[in-house]
Amino acid sequence: MSEQPQQQPQQPQFGIQKIYLKDLSLEIPNAPQIFLQQEAPDIDIQVHNSAAVLDAANGLYEAVLTVTVTAKVQDKTAFLVETAQAGIFQILNLPPQELDAVLAILCPNTLMPYARETVSSVLIRAGFPPVVLQHMSFDAAYQERLRQMQEQQGQPAPAGAAH
Repeated sequence: MSEQPQQQPQQPQFGIQKIYLKDLSLEIPNAPQIFLQQEAPDIDIQVHNSAAVLDAANGLYEAVLTVTVTAKVQDKTAFLVETAQAGIFQILNLPPQELDAVLAILCPNTLMPYARETVSSVLIRAGFPPVVLQHMSFDAAYQERLRQMQEQQGQPAPAGAAH
């Protein structure tokens, strides 16, 4: 009888399989008159990220970072651009809590430069000055989401919840 070698715990792995533009929309409802406006528009930026399991056995996940930028001059929409920047990531050998953090922090951090370039490029092609998306702390957003979940479950938020 031969002895079975003891299995070593496997190291966590993170890999980018594919980065792609999942959706892109541009609306300029008040063109061409909006281009005659001299007043600077009010800019509203909304960011949302989500993740889904594609193939759990092989550790494949899709993460999507959706950015919506709306510009208004007085009560008229100058433009609305929405991009859904996505990626397929292979993530192996992580406990569920760490996996959740990787999907909520590392994946959107990876996708943000692509979304930033898409928004800027589309607006330039549309005849507007670029909107440069600022750096965003997905870690802070994740910690806030954890805090809200703990409050909803009636648990006190951990002191210094930043990891």
